[in-house]
Amino acid sequence: MRHRLRSAVVGLVLTTLALASATARAEKIQIGCTATSDCASAMVAVDEGIFKKHGLDAEMVLIGINSNIPAAILSNSIQIGGPTSTVFLQAADGGLDLVAVSGASIMNKTSNDAIAAFVRNGITINGPQDFKGKKVGAPGIGAFLQVLFVKWLVEKGVDPKSVNFVEVTFPTMADTIKSGGVDAVLTAEPFVMRMTNANLGTVGARYAAELARTEPIIFYAASREWAEKNPETVKKFRAAIAEAAPIVNNDREKASAAIAKFTKQPLELVKLTTPNSAEPVLKPEQLAWWVDVMSAQKMLQSKLDLKKLILD
Repeated sequence: MRHRLRSAVVGLVLTTLALASATARAEKIQIGCTATSDCASAMVAVDEGIFKKHGLDAEMVLIGINSNIPAAILSNSIQIGGPTSTVFLQAADGGLDLVAVSGASIMNKTSNDAIAAFVRNGITINGPQDFKGKKVGAPGIGAFLQVLFVKWLVEKGVDPKSVNFVEVTFPTMADTIKSGGVDAVLTAEPFVMRMTNANLGTVGARYAAELARTEPIIFYAASREWAEKNPETVKKFRAAIAEAAPIVNNDREKASAAIAKFTKQPLELVKLTTPNSAEPVLKPEQLAWWVDVMSAQKMLQSKLDLKKLILD
């Protein structure tokens, strides 16, 4: 009896030491994203212990404006970030040596229907022409929502220069609209529903639905130097994201809980909106449309080699 007890104690101690050792060996990384569902695969990987399972001690960091993510990556404030396709390409065009390490989210009918130009009370928008002379808030100049909106304006025959764009973070959009600081904001669910329910205004345009694209919205990126020095960490990160993506797409409860926790939005509100589709696979040709659109908007000055921008 005493022998069995001693063996059990020894076994418990060894198990505890093994778990402690595994925790100690876990590589610490910080992942920066804005308050949207586009990085839901990373949020779920944190919440469900998937990163830990793959040997990573990962922490999610909330970034106010997407265009700040490349600088945060290069300063090593975060090791991996979730820039929009447009922010990433503009940063690469500007000489920042970033590389995509995994896909995060893509456009589809659900995500496109969730995007809107939300207009404050007292402003009437009957068509694209009515945005002329208006002050429009975007979650980053050159960010995904703003570039799409400019593309939509051009297709509708409206000069984008006739619109005054300013930066407004997602968490401050409701207050900015309420105070009259802007005439409209470029946003998405659940922010649209939240502002609608608060009687702050109405949807002026569902511009992404009209464009109906299927390209990447956000993907995970790192500095090339960090990614090349840490190939095993990147491998573990990719494996964790690939495991978490199906949960985002198929388990609404777990996905909503993770999104609400990170974005600090009410869980019941988050549950009302389907998360943007998670897609861990990213190919160079998926960025070609973005390059064409951004070049037309004179956002890119150089010819980017898309194959070099995605880590093998």
